[in-house]
Amino acid sequence: MADAWRLADRPLPAATRLSSADMLEQRIQQQFFEGADLQYQTAESLARPIALAAGAIVDALTAGSKLLLCGTGSAGELSRHAAALLVDGFERERPPLAAIAIRPEARSVQALGLPGDLLLLVDAAGGELDACMAAVRAAQGKDMTVVLLLGSSGDGLRETLAETDLSITVPHERTSRVLEGQLLVLHALIDAVDAQLMGDPE
Repeated sequence: MADAWRLADRPLPAATRLSSADMLEQRIQQQFFEGADLQYQTAESLARPIALAAGAIVDALTAGSKLLLCGTGSAGELSRHAAALLVDGFERERPPLAAIAIRPEARSVQALGLPGDLLLLVDAAGGELDACMAAVRAAQGKDMTVVLLLGSSGDGLRETLAETDLSITVPHERTSRVLEGQLLVLHALIDAVDAQLMGDPE
């Protein structure tokens, strides 16, 4: 092992270093290209479900109800980010909107949810399926609307939706790409909510 470390410490020839740097830069560029391609390819197909979800959120808020947001794994950070933008504001000054970030579990929904509220659940990799399904059913049992923001692995959750519920799917197998797409979806969703509540900016 010590010999291996000593070998690794030896400087590579200049030509080898240049080749390795070029390959690394190409790999990094590919990450950007792949992310951009996904966003370009899904812009049209996701616009309508995002608009429908924005309408459902506005209906809940203007009726005096609130949003409960949750997510699994890294998507939990996205749900908390979205809740903060709804409360604190996105790109324009406005009054705070009633949004609470919760854990993706039935007990949280049962404790905080009321009829007319909306549950927005974000899942990127199909994790914690049983807990998420229980949260969705708890929301439905309280006459709440459910909006799911999922990746390609979200079929199990989609099967729990009622006719009045909504689903937005970022269609990619790589979790990193799904999370990137979901962040953009949430920003577009909140911008659409703001536009409906306050009109288009001048």
